[in-house]
Amino acid sequence: MNETLTLHPDGRTTVRMQRRLPHPPAKVWRAITQPQHLAAWFPADVTIDGDHITYGFGPDGHITHNDPPHVFAHTWGDDHLLWELQPDGPHGTLLTFTHTFTDRHGAASFTSGWHTCILAMLAHLDGRTFHHDPAAMARLHDDYIHILGLDPATVDGDDLRLERQLTRPADDVWQHLGGDQATPGHTPPAPFTTTGVEAGPVTRTETAKLLEYPTPGGTVRWELAEGTGQGARLIVTHTGGASAVAAWRIRVEEIASELTAFTK
Repeated sequence: MNETLTLHPDGRTTVRMQRRLPHPPAKVWRAITQPQHLAAWFPADVTIDGDHITYGFGPDGHITHNDPPHVFAHTWGDDHLLWELQPDGPHGTLLTFTHTFTDRHGAASFTSGWHTCILAMLAHLDGRTFHHDPAAMARLHDDYIHILGLDPATVDGDDLRLERQLTRPADDVWQHLGGDQATPGHTPPAPFTTTGVEAGPVTRTETAKLLEYPTPGGTVRWELAEGTGQGARLIVTHTGGASAVAAWRIRVEEIASELTAFTK
């Protein structure tokens, strides 16, 4: 694997990936630019009309660079995808792919998704059938969390916020955490707590969306929001909880690992 993550001053993020493919640039170029080949590996149904691209879902895009067989770049809504091809030996290609986007915490989902897509493209180039393995992709997603250094925690004064993309949908996460047993006025289910933080009674709960309770120094709020890919985005905020950052980091990673282990 050869991936890097760059955070830009304007808040956008770029993931850069490199892969060596045992096929010449002209053949790889067709795979990344022609809809009949894109259908074998790209994560959407692509239609190209001049410099305008539609993807079958989500916002449209347009081609920003088209220098065959070297550089092909296009937008997908606010995202920008750049494909660069260089000869690699007599018959190979060095593919450099960069994806620039605004959702930093979705970087692992994007990267694991593109890694899988490029494997599918390679199978197509080889003339092989590609078999998608959701469990392997979930494990790969969590590997990329660490490879890319995606720390879920940010501290602002005394307040703590953790954001972590998960590999399971919100309903599954809620059940795994015991959210259905949460009752206002009662102690929150243990999975919603962490070591060293005294949890008061639940003050608010919305099924598969939100749970909140007080602590001696502030408030803990769990949220499950729409995420990147098939999983929910977990957001935990703890006002007055900056000193508990290590414990909350461990707890969030435990949850992510448990959910990945159950992915079929």
